[in-house]
Amino acid sequence: MDTLAEFVKKRRKEVNLTQEEFADRAGVALTVLRKIEQGKTNLNMEKVNLVLSMFGHTLAPVNNKDVKPDQNTDHA
Repeated sequence: MDTLAEFVKKRRKEVNLTQEEFADRAGVALTVLRKIEQGKTNLNMEKVNLVLSMFGHTLAPVNNKDVKPDQNTDHA
């Protein structure tokens, strides 16, 4: 299973966005995205979930390292 940093970086690159472009679309500061992709551990979970919501995911509240599908997103 990918780490949070690996997951976000890989998925961002799959959609061909720079860090700046992705941060802007996700509604977070560029520094937030950089911290996530660098694997920093002191992160604002609300901001992390804004980034993950771009891929239809959120962090599970019981384990911050596991990414699970967002049940509120239509994947059709």
